[in-house]
Amino acid sequence: MTNTPQPPAYYAPEACQISEFEALLSQTTKPAAVPRAAAIEHEIPIYDMRDLRAGLEEDHTRLSLMGEWAQVLRDGAGVLVLKQAYADTSVLDAATDVYLRIIAEEKQGTGGGGDHFAASGANDRVWNALQKLCEAAPDVFLRYFANSAIAAVSEAWLGPNYQMTAQVNLVHPGGAAQQAHRDYHLGFQTAEVSARYPAHVHDISPILTLQGAVAHCDMPVESGPTKLLPFSQAYRPGYAAWRCEDFRALFEERYVQMPLEKGDAVFFNPALFHAAGANRSEGIHRFANLLQVSSAFGRAMETVDRDKMCRLLYPALERVLGTDLCSPAEIAAAIAATAEGYSFPTNLDRDPPVNGLAPETQAVYMVRALKDGISAEDFNAHLDHMAAVRGA
Repeated sequence: MTNTPQPPAYYAPEACQISEFEALLSQTTKPAAVPRAAAIEHEIPIYDMRDLRAGLEEDHTRLSLMGEWAQVLRDGAGVLVLKQAYADTSVLDAATDVYLRIIAEEKQGTGGGGDHFAASGANDRVWNALQKLCEAAPDVFLRYFANSAIAAVSEAWLGPNYQMTAQVNLVHPGGAAQQAHRDYHLGFQTAEVSARYPAHVHDISPILTLQGAVAHCDMPVESGPTKLLPFSQAYRPGYAAWRCEDFRALFEERYVQMPLEKGDAVFFNPALFHAAGANRSEGIHRFANLLQVSSAFGRAMETVDRDKMCRLLYPALERVLGTDLCSPAEIAAAIAATAEGYSFPTNLDRDPPVNGLAPETQAVYMVRALKDGISAEDFNAHLDHMAAVRGA
């Protein structure tokens, strides 16, 4: 009787096989696997949201497209591009103006934020850009996150009740490239800590987060858009391997870069080997809003005051409700980016399940309040009650 080799219980860098990695990278993206893609470039499917956006208002079409995106992120190239994710880029200009003011203010106060995988000072970084935009300009925030394409790709990978966070990254001419890496969760642990997590946790980590970037300006290759290695997310020991010199060298040999236009967005599996590119342009200040979307079942990287954001957004939502300024899907997208959509953790003595298995969430309450015409004052009073019973 032949003994079947058992998969390792833990992943160690010395056990990573570059030949296995190379075999995965040799795959191609078949057009039949991505029928809704407008094109395939460097094995990466490109989706034209001008053709697909209207379908996101219809459940069956939306679910079918989401299924295709999930397949790409899990078993395909691991990355996809949404062309014209923003049909109207004026909201990006408005948000950019707000963020540039925030950058200037933070530089005066603390000198600005550092980066995960690049030297401090190589760029300008705005942490918790989600909440800061909502605080500074709720109406701009509403227009920015009332985006049905971003909501659909987030739900495609993470399911409903995801947690949106965002970090602005502004890379000036001469800004250096990052090192190849994987992202949150295990990607943000040291090699020693990562190795202590069993192999099955390495498999779980990528499905808890979706990485994305919205282009606030045109990003030709010389400006350094993200370097991507299609299919690298499929290498199971990759959270151990990305720190190995031979894997990093192969990344530098094989990576591709996708030029983006203002309003485009790129989304990828956090296990994909990637790195921000060097800005070799003469005068392009590469401005991207990095979206890190977390599963309701995981822990987001940043602390976000969603209670405060709900109070700020609600009057803006009241103003657009019943108008043609936001479709139902866009309003749902804005609420999903703002409110807490998951019932737990909570204090079940004070906050028992109501008409189901779980207590009402901020997101469900916001939808109900808008439908019932609840005033902002009463809305805020109920949020006070919700916070009190949950022990917040």
